[in-house]
Amino acid sequence: MAVYAHDKIVPDKQSKTGKKNQVAAMFDSIAGRYDFLNRFLSVGIDKSWRRKAILQLQKIQPKIILDVATGTGDFAITAYTILKPDKIIGIDISEGMLEVGKKKISQLNLEKAIELIAGDSESLQFPDATFDAVTVAFGVRNFEQLEKGLSEIYRVLKPGGKISIAECTAPRSAVIRPFYNLYTFKLVPAFGKLFASNKRAYQYLNNTIQAFPDRENFLAILNKVGFKDSYYKSLTLGTCCIYCAEK
Repeated sequence: MAVYAHDKIVPDKQSKTGKKNQVAAMFDSIAGRYDFLNRFLSVGIDKSWRRKAILQLQKIQPKIILDVATGTGDFAITAYTILKPDKIIGIDISEGMLEVGKKKISQLNLEKAIELIAGDSESLQFPDATFDAVTVAFGVRNFEQLEKGLSEIYRVLKPGGKISIAECTAPRSAVIRPFYNLYTFKLVPAFGKLFASNKRAYQYLNNTIQAFPDRENFLAILNKVGFKDSYYKSLTLGTCCIYCAEK
């Protein structure tokens, strides 16, 4: 399988551990402030991005959904609110993020509908053709092996099932790009240091956005692993994209 530029980007270049372990430790360290920083840094627009990504699944009315890289469960909760499926299973490699998510789900009395468990996107512990839909919000660029993770998602989807991915992107506009770079490379890490005491984590996240094979390039990878009818929708001046495809 191909190796992509963002696959090689890690939170700590000096560490001898692999990307997967580093990413898990990084999210563990910022889990308590992650939701607040998402709202703050995106001025709340991330909620709209999640909603629009979930609405892409409305026509197929999925009954069983897998939320990969579920984090604190925001995408899973939004999916349940809009789609009302029978079951959503969220997986993540960060135990710290999962603990925050479980508390939120308990407060909403959604334990029967949404289950959060530890899991690796590149080695999904589910049989073939298990899910009607798979969602990923701001997580595919953290995969250690992008094609392997997408192939696993394809495997566990039922024929006719659909994937909906929301991912941050770098805008293409020559007018917007300088302001975007100033915000993401200077202000975001500074806020990360101020509110989460972890500047490095937000520098890493921004570096992966820049290196990620976005838009047409990402659709080509989805098609390569077997998906069909793939498309993307650009949001908020090109700072986020929704990617969808079918099995």
